[in-house]
Amino acid sequence: MKHPLEIFRFCPVCGSKHFEVNNFKSKKCEDCGFTYYANPCAATAAIILRGQETGDKEPELLVVRRAKEPAKGTLDLPGGFVDMYETAEEGMRREIKEETGLEVQELQYLFSSPNVYLYSGMGVHTIDMDYLVRVKDDTELHAADDAAECLWIPLSQVNPDEFGLTSIRNAVIRFLQTYQKQ
Repeated sequence: MKHPLEIFRFCPVCGSKHFEVNNFKSKKCEDCGFTYYANPCAATAAIILRGQETGDKEPELLVVRRAKEPAKGTLDLPGGFVDMYETAEEGMRREIKEETGLEVQELQYLFSSPNVYLYSGMGVHTIDMDYLVRVKDDTELHAADDAAECLWIPLSQVNPDEFGLTSIRNAVIRFLQTYQKQ
């Protein structure tokens, strides 16, 4: 996979072909002086559980099956890219609504991790922010947008190897390790 800066050959400000590597995260135009930084995009993922409040049965994790590449057909957590002018929390709420139809009641930040998301043959560097999410009511659950299917899986049956994106797989592993210690 190419470094994202290798793809950009011309200065986006003046069009000069003298757009050279400045350091590992930037390129600088020798003609107009513009420096472009390849900073990570913000992305979110939701850990949504049901059944942990009552204790009657084993808690279940809400997962979605990816409807699109990359990793089409594999399991995923609801979430996605944060849009411009949106907070991470607003992006998390929007993505959950778009993919599952559910309304968020409460968000609790858990952890973050760096990721490279393959899109159109280009590695897009992201910082994935993972949240523990409580939803208002799960009766309106339906798959839409990037989700082909929504599934509730008992925590003991969650297999991280079924998650197609490395950062999501790692988030699931990290969450399960933390949850089991409680």
